[in-house]
Amino acid sequence: MISVRYSRHRKTRAVDINMAPLIDMVFILLIFFLVTTSFVRESGVDVQRPRAKSAVTKEKVNLIIGITKDGMIYMENHPVDIRSIRARMERFLAETPDGSVIIVADKDSKTGTVIQVLDECRLAGVKNISVAAKKESL
Repeated sequence: MISVRYSRHRKTRAVDINMAPLIDMVFILLIFFLVTTSFVRESGVDVQRPRAKSAVTKEKVNLIIGITKDGMIYMENHPVDIRSIRARMERFLAETPDGSVIIVADKDSKTGTVIQVLDECRLAGVKNISVAAKKESL
């Protein structure tokens, strides 16, 4: 009888939970979401875009420059001076060589400010620049 109790007691072991597969799965999911997520640098300003019948949706955008009706220029939630745009665009191109820029100007903003921003981007070497507009419904 003693041997039966001894053998029954010996077979019961503490159950261990192996956390390695769970941690591996979490890291795989994290890597998946990082790879599939597109990082967009927002302008940080809300503007009323003009309407256009020929407006098309652009799939991949890396940087958005916002221009308010008061002529303020915003990049990444910060106001920017027109003189610093070229340096910021050169740094942006160094980080993402195939980067694209969208200028989101308010419909009441001055055309001269938009042209100055567009010119500074071109002088910095940005090749893919667009001006945002809302698609006009027919």
